[in-house]
Amino acid sequence: MNDPEIHSSNWEWDNTCPSSGWKHSHNFTHHKFTNIVGLDNDVGYGIMRVTRDQKWHADYLFQPITNFVLATLFEWGVALHHLETDKLRKGEVKWSEKSEMAKDVGKKIARQVAKDYILFPALTGPAWKTTLTANVVANLIRNYWSYAVIFCGHFPDGAEKFTLEEFENESRAQWYLRQMLGSANFHAGPVMAFMSGNLCYQIEHHCFPDLPSNRYSEIAVPLRDLCDKYDLPYTTGPLWKQYGLTLRTIWKLSLPNRFLSASQDDAPETHSELKFRIRGGIKEVFGVDPQTGKRRGLRTAIAMVSS
Repeated sequence: MNDPEIHSSNWEWDNTCPSSGWKHSHNFTHHKFTNIVGLDNDVGYGIMRVTRDQKWHADYLFQPITNFVLATLFEWGVALHHLETDKLRKGEVKWSEKSEMAKDVGKKIARQVAKDYILFPALTGPAWKTTLTANVVANLIRNYWSYAVIFCGHFPDGAEKFTLEEFENESRAQWYLRQMLGSANFHAGPVMAFMSGNLCYQIEHHCFPDLPSNRYSEIAVPLRDLCDKYDLPYTTGPLWKQYGLTLRTIWKLSLPNRFLSASQDDAPETHSELKFRIRGGIKEVFGVDPQTGKRRGLRTAIAMVSS
């Protein structure tokens, strides 16, 4: 907004995650390494399996329950997410390396809990129980809604996941392609867009993370045209459908691969272009349609194989 007093570097936001943690884990790590397994901690948040590129282990059997707990305590999950608790649990990172960060998270949690559940109820005197209940309910609603909006932008069918090998030789243009293929939108009018912080436009958010969110609907028009020109999928759908597909993936991938059909490249929750190499020649699907002269890209290829 070009106002030095209205800038994310100058304020602390109203939940348990320190803004400094969010700037690194989300603004840098997630947006730079979007959906790259092993680099982007948002792929399953370190506690769930959302792609077959993640090796299955027995803990994932409980991920339908884990998912519900994460939704209920989402702001707490985001706060702990920056600490990379999964790597701490596996011994890949030492607690000594995260001690300062853990102190920041602990201080922020203490301030937030004191404000929401002690100070504000105390200020209302005899009505403290009502205020406390209201604050608990408000935070629960915010947690469930934030969780749903964010998960619908990353885990429905069509939101691809990527490997380290794909990332190593990635060009700038391929970075934009990864953002487009790795994200998903959901349908929303002006009211729903406002209620979701315009994150119904998750594809636009990932392609242009510095753009003010109220401009996403405007940039969505040329972005969709670009997808049409190059025959690329523009993954979107009703909110209920996107969340339903997300839940299906979470429940399905809680099981070992031997109970699942298809491969990690051919699964409906990924729709990876690598599946076409498996089928015996990527040139057979991609290129120019000899009859119409139009491009045949990933969108047409998916439709052809799905039918």
